[in-house]
Amino acid sequence: MNARPTLQQWLAREPFALALSSGFFAFFAHAGMLSVLEQRGLLPVRISGSSAGALVGSLWAAGVDAATIAGELMHLRRSDFWDPAPGAGLLRGRLFRRRLQALLPVARFDETRVPVAVSSYDLLRARTRVLERGELALAVCASCAVPLMFHPVWIERRPHLDGGIADRPGLAGMPHGTRLLFHHIASRSPWRTAGAMQIPTRPRMATLAIQGLPRVHPFALQRGRVAFDRARRATELALTQVVDDMRRVVLA
Repeated sequence: MNARPTLQQWLAREPFALALSSGFFAFFAHAGMLSVLEQRGLLPVRISGSSAGALVGSLWAAGVDAATIAGELMHLRRSDFWDPAPGAGLLRGRLFRRRLQALLPVARFDETRVPVAVSSYDLLRARTRVLERGELALAVCASCAVPLMFHPVWIERRPHLDGGIADRPGLAGMPHGTRLLFHHIASRSPWRTAGAMQIPTRPRMATLAIQGLPRVHPFALQRGRVAFDRARRATELALTQVVDDMRRVVLA
């Protein structure tokens, strides 16, 4: 076999896991990438993620196919999750949770078709907590609770916020040494440090970093389709590229 395989060959060679990074409303790009993997029959055996990555990864792990995830996102409207209320954040988060519960075909982590772990930020302990037991929708809501945008989500009497606060790559729930594809969403947030935006490296990890994605937010959801399509095209191209010695594929 070729000593320098393409990304598709590398993924097809042995079972692999998938890690999906956080990124404000980056679930469109994650869904585009995942739709290509699914079409090629390149299916992960484990998933981890933070925030947007936790959302898409958990839906897929729970049994929602990529086309259904994409369809849900393309029809998303701000009113579907916009429920302002007094508190430590603009949005209460109840609409988001109800919509997620209605979409998930299973309720708990132990019912998913492949193992999934999501990262959240435990405010009282001031550190990342990996959630992989209990109610799946609750954990995803915690991982997606962007500071100041959503109220904290309470789990076991402790407030939790967005997993990307301290685990932007969404790798905390992935055991070291796992054969892994990591989908990195480049951050353009001005408050992040240069170190927080660096692409992490791990043994046995191939990284797909798609640059130049449009910035999607609650008042520009129409850009989501562009992000989805661009991620699909970039992933199709990435699968044809040779994986270098750093096990990394980076696209502009």
